[in-house]
Amino acid sequence: MKKFGILTGGGDCPGLNPVIRAVTRKASNEGVKVIGIENGWEGMIKNLTIPLDIQSVSGILPKGGTILGTSRTNPYKNPKDVKKIKENFKKLKLNALIAVGGEDTLGVANKLFKEGLNVVGIPKTIDNDLSETDYTFGFDTAINIATECIDRLHTTAESHHRVMVVEVMGRHAGWIATESGMAGGADVILIPEIPININNVCNILKKRCSRGKDFSIVVAAEGAKFKKGNLIVRRTKKDAFGHELLGGIGHRLAEIIGKRTGFETRVTVLGHILRGGSPSAFDRVLGTRFGVAAVELALRGDFGFMTALKGNKIVKVPIEKAVKHLKTIDLELYDIAKEFFG
Repeated sequence: MKKFGILTGGGDCPGLNPVIRAVTRKASNEGVKVIGIENGWEGMIKNLTIPLDIQSVSGILPKGGTILGTSRTNPYKNPKDVKKIKENFKKLKLNALIAVGGEDTLGVANKLFKEGLNVVGIPKTIDNDLSETDYTFGFDTAINIATECIDRLHTTAESHHRVMVVEVMGRHAGWIATESGMAGGADVILIPEIPININNVCNILKKRCSRGKDFSIVVAAEGAKFKKGNLIVRRTKKDAFGHELLGGIGHRLAEIIGKRTGFETRVTVLGHILRGGSPSAFDRVLGTRFGVAAVELALRGDFGFMTALKGNKIVKVPIEKAVKHLKTIDLELYDIAKEFFG
């Protein structure tokens, strides 16, 4: 009997459990045994596993997070950890390992594939910044949550005649900020791809006020930064993949906007709210399709590939291409958003 392993690494997001369910059910239907690797790459290093079958994944479709747990473990920080992964791959008698994650998790998967492991990838990130796929699951849920929050902030902003700055996730790409800002009717959207011109921001808000609009909504991605400025971080110590902990751009913007305009300004940081809760119908279906396709890739021996969505078709793409460059915002989309600023 063949045996496939599956792990979920990096930040959690809605849709992971539908993927785990789909992989388990599809593999079981094909006569393949499935084991879950707990806590991402840490689980492969420490040989932490749980058996998965149709019964164990029953009822997890609407659940957020991941029943396997996750971590930001980078085995390539320590050569001994890479060796342990390879040893455990053999001990577990795996025919394939399905890695579900974003640029960091899949970056590790790509290196392991090049070193001889049978690995298949599934793209996951709420930031939607993985190349070679039109969408990653988790993104749709995140922008729907963000849009609902922005809708709610409109009413309190209007009641109190305030500027509300909404900080959303998005380290290098402004997909969440742009799409939720457009859907929520934000008056200014600030993204990592374009440096913040604070004079333009304040002028837009002042013009709104001159038209009788005494409240405004500003949506900013956490990775947005000022011209000639650095990323605003909560912690300079970097994680295993070299990332600082971002946070604070919303408060900095509110401080400057308040001083320059005289408008009362408040901040709402959505943060991990965007990661939590039940996945949207779109993410449940996309996660299911990715899971089924990943098992099919593994059965065919198409290792080193990742499932991807192109148009409405699920296709395979090399993991190496997917992690080579981040997919930043479509500036044509951002230009449309700018038409409605103010």
